[in-house]
Amino acid sequence: MVRITEELVRKKSEHNEGIINSLEELSLHQEHVEKIEHLNNWCRNLEILLLQSNLISKIENLNKLKNLRYLNLAINNIERVENLERCESLEKLDLTLNFIGDIESVTSLIANTHLKYLCLTGNPCSDYSGYRNYVIAKLPQIETLDNAEITRSERIKAAQMLRHVEGKVLKSQADYYVFRNEQRERLSRPQDEVDDDTFWKTKSENAPETRVELANRQRKRDCTDQPVKEVKAVRLFTKEGRPLNINQTKLPFKFEDDPREFRLDVAIYRYLDSNFINVDLEPTYVRVSIKGKIFQYVLPEEIKIEASKVQRSQVTGHLLITMPKLNYKESFFKNREDIKSTATHKSVKDEKRHCYLEVEPIQNCLLLQIETCEDVPPLEYF
Repeated sequence: MVRITEELVRKKSEHNEGIINSLEELSLHQEHVEKIEHLNNWCRNLEILLLQSNLISKIENLNKLKNLRYLNLAINNIERVENLERCESLEKLDLTLNFIGDIESVTSLIANTHLKYLCLTGNPCSDYSGYRNYVIAKLPQIETLDNAEITRSERIKAAQMLRHVEGKVLKSQADYYVFRNEQRERLSRPQDEVDDDTFWKTKSENAPETRVELANRQRKRDCTDQPVKEVKAVRLFTKEGRPLNINQTKLPFKFEDDPREFRLDVAIYRYLDSNFINVDLEPTYVRVSIKGKIFQYVLPEEIKIEASKVQRSQVTGHLLITMPKLNYKESFFKNREDIKSTATHKSVKDEKRHCYLEVEPIQNCLLLQIETCEDVPPLEYF
């Protein structure tokens, strides 16, 4: 089962710089998603939500999307219309090619007073005798049904014929229920294992269960066809045990060697959650793990681990690690007016004001857990 994860939503929100709480449009089509979840809380400002060509079986967890205007759930496994009453701004709903046989459930859209466009083409209910007149009469606010504009005369006619067509529609619905229950029971019986070649050459029933099986087999075939990539282990030390400089993340960085301390600034992405970042300090090297990728820098001399400090910029997302030197002597430098850095690598230019959140150091492993707090004054060396 494919889940809607934060990583997936951020990936699909690149047009919004990865910010999901202010996202207004989101497309998760053709992702094999089987359940609508989390969007209710993560993306409350959504106006357009595209979920077509998935395996969703139920409309749910959308009640907090007060600004949602367009919802596309075409080509899914939905069998009834429900849980959209609180989507107050909904104007367009596309349910093409689903398995909606419960035509009475369509009346749940009466509460959506702004709904103008509704598409039920390709659903079992669209084949019922009197279907169009029934929907038009039950939903007087819609202006277009199944891509055909509703005329004034058609609306009047539908209202007049409602009593006549309602019986036919409900009779067709009852017949479909009988068929669907038999189909569900038939498809739930254990089947003989069929190889892929035979399966793809055999006709299948048009049912939600079949659509799920087709998707699973296709996914399995795609995984089999793809060559397995060999993952090379990252070498962190030489055979003699000396640490190596590694930048597997390929992120720009700046290292400053001050007489009192070392400062390492890694240009981490602004919107990357700090939970994906781990910092490991040792006397002679510093290692930063970013979503499993390693950045390791060998220090010219030993540092005081317990006095080191890690900060994350609220503005740019940069990670700043300040490491006091173990053998620094204050008296040697007290008469010097200007102390300049002696080694600078690959500078990162940024003229913006940097507000940092401090993180308490833990020896050998600095786990960043950034919480809201007051801004720290900007550092002079930036």
